[in-house]
Amino acid sequence: MLAGHATSLALEPEFWSVLEAMAKSGSVSLAALLADIDETRGERPLASACRVAALGFAHSR
Repeated sequence: MLAGHATSLALEPEFWSVLEAMAKSGSVSLAALLADIDETRGERPLASACRVAALGFAHSR
């Protein structure tokens, strides 16, 4: 559930791995990280927003 809506999110395992690392580095749960990405994604689809966030995190490391 994100923002009160049932949500399904399909990503490649490599992106899930980076998102989990992002959550760990921010000391938040994966669910909290996804909620934050969801709140700030604008018109971009959630899966795309997650991939872009993961790429940005990986690039910054």
